[in-house]
Amino acid sequence: MMSAIIASIINHGNLVHFRFRFRFRFRFHPQFVRRYHSRNSGTDAMHHFNNVSDDPRLFLESVRQQCKLGFSRAEIPVSIFHQLNCFRPRPCIIVFNQLFTAMCKIKPHPPFSTVVTFCHQLELSGLRLNNYIIAVLANCYCRFGRVDFAFSLLGKCIKLGYPPDAVMITTLLNGLIVSDKLHHAVQLLDKAVKLEIQPDLITYGAMFKGLCRNGDNARALHLLRNMERKAPFKPGVIIYSTLIDSLCKDRLLPQALGLFKEMKVKGILPDVVTYSTLIRGLCSLGRWNEAKDILSEMLNNSIAPDIETYSTLIDMYCKEGNVDEARAVLELMSSRGVHPDVITYGALLDGYCLRGEMEEAENLVDIMVKDSIVPDVVTFNTLINGYCKYKQVDKALVMVEHMHLLGLTPNIVTYNILIDAFCKENRLQVALHQFDEMKHRGMAPDVVTYNSLLDGLLKNAEIDTAISLRREMDNNGVAPNIVTYNIIINGLSEAGRPTEAEEVFSYLVAKGLRPNIRTYNIMIKVLCRQ
Repeated sequence: MMSAIIASIINHGNLVHFRFRFRFRFRFHPQFVRRYHSRNSGTDAMHHFNNVSDDPRLFLESVRQQCKLGFSRAEIPVSIFHQLNCFRPRPCIIVFNQLFTAMCKIKPHPPFSTVVTFCHQLELSGLRLNNYIIAVLANCYCRFGRVDFAFSLLGKCIKLGYPPDAVMITTLLNGLIVSDKLHHAVQLLDKAVKLEIQPDLITYGAMFKGLCRNGDNARALHLLRNMERKAPFKPGVIIYSTLIDSLCKDRLLPQALGLFKEMKVKGILPDVVTYSTLIRGLCSLGRWNEAKDILSEMLNNSIAPDIETYSTLIDMYCKEGNVDEARAVLELMSSRGVHPDVITYGALLDGYCLRGEMEEAENLVDIMVKDSIVPDVVTFNTLINGYCKYKQVDKALVMVEHMHLLGLTPNIVTYNILIDAFCKENRLQVALHQFDEMKHRGMAPDVVTYNSLLDGLLKNAEIDTAISLRREMDNNGVAPNIVTYNIIINGLSEAGRPTEAEEVFSYLVAKGLRPNIRTYNIMIKVLCRQ
């Protein structure tokens, strides 16, 4: 091949033509471009474009190749745009479309506003935008939250003779989904389908995720049925799993199980996400036996459980009080090469603490550390709560010291556990010290904190201090709940101040708070004492 080309050059004397063709084909052969741009970026890449800017044909080919490879920074495509804009005759709109599309893919911060500016510059200079550039422009508007501007481009499309297509509709749908305007997205999708414009499967998936995230299961199910009837593609395992997960989170297990059965009848095989979602949903409602049945089906279908499945099972067994079975699951997952994480260990740790097996709990933390899993604040809160529950509050304080040594900061849950425990042990000064410490560390006490302290103070007849604390709640914008009022009414009653207790009861009713059974029981006791 090469010898034939050389012979042709010698015979025809076309050396200049050969030099140009060789340089062009070599410099823009895909392998050369990939290697060149993988080694050179930034200044070097810009230098390369400057070298070929005198030859429009070379420059345009280089731009096309670089757009396929993508840009790491916005400076290069911005400079390319200005050079392209100076060419006469001006390059065709397709080149600008390729450039703008590549600019929108720059990570982590695509220069959407710059692309919008460039589109307007082209239009003002008399260049007619095509439907692809208009779709890119609409995408830019959607990305910085101006879906209304994106919709205004529909009119421009029609005015220029471009009927709305799947690309434009998909762009607008995604903009509405990201902006959480799902009601409008559903309406647009219905109109598009009537016009026989079908968005792609990814957009349908985004629609389902958005609806399910908002808990709009009814619309999601309606969309599923419409998709089955009208879309050129059918919903798959991802869409079914998304719906099943949403139904489980809303405790709609019958509907979730119905969809699970339906997908299998239609030949859509559930995957590990589907099974794990159902197991978690069943466990959350205490339907342990059904969860075990789903697990058995999963294993029979040769679908290996993942870490989420195992963590859910461990949590289930611990809540059943069957910690030994939970420990067996932990050992099983390790033997199958699935490494437990802090959540997995946390579930088992909670099981030991619920049973008061604090030594086993501490041993488990040691195993975590050996497995290079650093205990987090939740881990320590579980241990602290376990010690406090079984009247070992001083050991709980030791755990707080361990937290500090590991560089962990106790959170409001930590302090609430400690304050409640010290109040129940009538160690009010220590509880108040913890209260002051949490405020000193910049944590705002919540209603749980105040309720624990009020209960402790009133049970120790510290009425004035309790009243002062109640005022502090109002000053700090912490709204009392029915538990707060129950504590105050009971405390005043026990202190021999039934009239004030009745006044507090009348006040909470006037405030619109609904008394519960505990409230009425306390008030019966107040009235009986009178």
